[in-house]
Amino acid sequence: MKARLPQGMGGGGAANLQQLARQAQKMQEQMEQITTELEAKEYTAAAGGGAVSATVTGKMEVKNIDIKPEVIDPDDAEMLGDLVAAAVNEALRAAANEKEEKLGAISGGMSLPGIL
Repeated sequence: MKARLPQGMGGGGAANLQQLARQAQKMQEQMEQITTELEAKEYTAAAGGGAVSATVTGKMEVKNIDIKPEVIDPDDAEMLGDLVAAAVNEALRAAANEKEEKLGAISGGMSLPGIL
C-alpha cells in the first residue's frame, strides 16, 4: 500500500522550496531596512514630571540626559539617580517596543530569537 500525501502537498517540492527561499530573502531584506531605519531614530522619555529626560538611539545607546537644576539636591543624590534610571529605562523600552512591533509585523508574529 502506498502512502499518499494530502492534496496540495505532493509534487513541486523544488519549486515550493525556491518560493520559500525567495520569501525568506525578501523578509530578511525588509527586516534589515527597518532595523536601519529604527537605528537612526531617537526616543526620549522623562521622569519626575519632566525633571529628568533621557534620549536614546535605536541602537540602544544613551545619547543625552537632561536634568533640571532644581532637582539636584546634594543631600539626596539617590533620588536623582533613580530619576535618571527611570527616564533611561523608559526611553529604552520605547525603542525596544517599536522594534518588536515593526519587525513582528514582517515576521507574521513568529518569534525570531536574537532579532526581536
